[in-house]
Amino acid sequence: MTPLTRILSTIAVAGTVSVSSSTAFAKDIVDTAVANDRFSTLVAAVKAAGLVDTLKGDGPFTVFAPTNEAFAKLPAGTVDHLLKAENRDQLVAVLTYHVIPGKVMSSELAGKQITATTVQGSAVEIDATNGVMVDNANVVSADIVTDNGVIHVIDTVILPN
Repeated sequence: MTPLTRILSTIAVAGTVSVSSSTAFAKDIVDTAVANDRFSTLVAAVKAAGLVDTLKGDGPFTVFAPTNEAFAKLPAGTVDHLLKAENRDQLVAVLTYHVIPGKVMSSELAGKQITATTVQGSAVEIDATNGVMVDNANVVSADIVTDNGVIHVIDTVILPN
């Protein structure tokens, strides 16, 4: 469980998406992910890609963070393949596709369909008209505020085209 101090509300559009926030920003995106066992695969990937310092930077960043279960949905061997040193560029592309520059809170998305440019450079589709979808992933928990941005938890790894 992340060290959040209180749950603010539930997104009315989605019903199942929880919205939470912290009144004291003590951790960056990486520290917040490390503190949550649901993100151990993501943390391993961020380390293998050499993105720790970037995601500990000033930001702000919006991260669509896949859970361990999301990574497990990938075809067998995909994660092991991506974690190999010789595939670092591919891993960086996948991970940076999950990051948008700036801090985008769920309240800014409610009821909208938008296209956002990721740090990777490709566009990601966000549809918050009936729940919240990022490409083919559902946002299952939103607005985990960190001192350098926000994390929205997703149930599927999204891949750049």
